[in-house]
Amino acid sequence: MKNKIIPLLWGGLAFFVLILVTGFVFKIDGFTALKSYGEEPTYKVYALELPDTLSFAGEKVSLDSPDLRERLDRELLVNTYWQSNMMLLLKRANKYFPTIEKILNEEGVPGDLKYLSVIESGLENVISPAGARGFWQIMRTTGREYGLEVNINVDERYHVAFSTRMAAQYLKKAKQKFGSWTLAAASYNRGMSGIQQNLNTQRVESYFDLRLGQETSRYVFRVLAVKEIIENPSKYGYVFDNTDLYYSVPVRLHGLDTAISNLTAFAEKMGVNYKILKIHNPWLLQNHLNNRSRKYYEIAIPERGYY
Repeated sequence: MKNKIIPLLWGGLAFFVLILVTGFVFKIDGFTALKSYGEEPTYKVYALELPDTLSFAGEKVSLDSPDLRERLDRELLVNTYWQSNMMLLLKRANKYFPTIEKILNEEGVPGDLKYLSVIESGLENVISPAGARGFWQIMRTTGREYGLEVNINVDERYHVAFSTRMAAQYLKKAKQKFGSWTLAAASYNRGMSGIQQNLNTQRVESYFDLRLGQETSRYVFRVLAVKEIIENPSKYGYVFDNTDLYYSVPVRLHGLDTAISNLTAFAEKMGVNYKILKIHNPWLLQNHLNNRSRKYYEIAIPERGYY
């Protein structure tokens, strides 16, 4: 029996390797989870044709230098061929960009700055090793400096609208300081003082002339690459229907200036459960809202029929 099992195991392993190498899609009764859209999926890796120029927030980005072209090529390749991640970004962008774009527009910030939130967090409320949180990866002290409530009970860094408005205010301040949206974007990663120090030391005026640490050196090119792919998905091999994308659930805002002793009971009163309430209000950290100061809050309640 043992001698029969070993060849079967090796045969199964060989078949699995065949799938990986050839791109063969295993079908059961004609079913596959891959949508072909009339085309059989192909698994090949192609070099990318780089554009001659790009633009960011109305500023032209010249790519006539080998250094700049290689840096853009790296980020386009990494993001194009990390297919699962990019497909998720495309789906999430459809859900969250309308909210982010609206606030950036209200703040007088170009819509292209929304791509910073994409590379900062992948449009998720994540936590960095350094403690930055939310879509815009805001540090505690920075959030408080710009007026966000951050404590053990409420953390508005997780509030998409509030954190976007804070990021817009920071970027406007950086643009006023540096005169360039690309430098403002770089300062979101490196800090205004860090960018200014490098400009002074190296005696240049453009982000593209600066020699920076690896993370900040890649930062704006990551933004450019993600912008290029999300705005031209089919050019980079991404195929989907609108029905494949994620959509925001309509909500109504329930205003209050009192404490909530139990969010589970409050959610039930609003016609949802605790999980759904937290999905739409991730800034509420605990199962209660203290609100000793009688601050006015608006809690998002999804419209009926979506859950």
